[in-house]
Amino acid sequence: MTSSVPDSGTPDAPRFPASGLDPAIAARLKRGADGLFPAIAQQYDTGEVLMLGWMDDEALHRTLTTGRCTYWSRSRREYWVKGDTSGHVQHVKSVALDCDDDTVLVKVDQVGAACHTGDRTCFDSGALPLGE
Repeated sequence: MTSSVPDSGTPDAPRFPASGLDPAIAARLKRGADGLFPAIAQQYDTGEVLMLGWMDDEALHRTLTTGRCTYWSRSRREYWVKGDTSGHVQHVKSVALDCDDDTVLVKVDQVGAACHTGDRTCFDSGALPLGE
């Protein structure tokens, strides 16, 4: 389930439609110049970090009201519901704002792979070396 959003004419600054997000939540959110904020998906019962996606007010509204994670695709410039094409659904268990109100943590029950590569998490490609 995706819906295209009209182009604002500037590739880095998409124009988003009016949102049904609770005004009290919207007033708290700090967004980037592009109107987006990061959304971290975490497995609710193990704490495993699954992926990072981007949301705007409407994506957050859809996530809160449908119980399925909705993100904004910066490359496709449209909304996407995790799992609609892959079947790898994220069932939302809770959503929280961080202390700066500029990132959301979405605790989910992940069905299948979270990463588009087919890996369980987007952070499976290997740890970077620490030290000197």
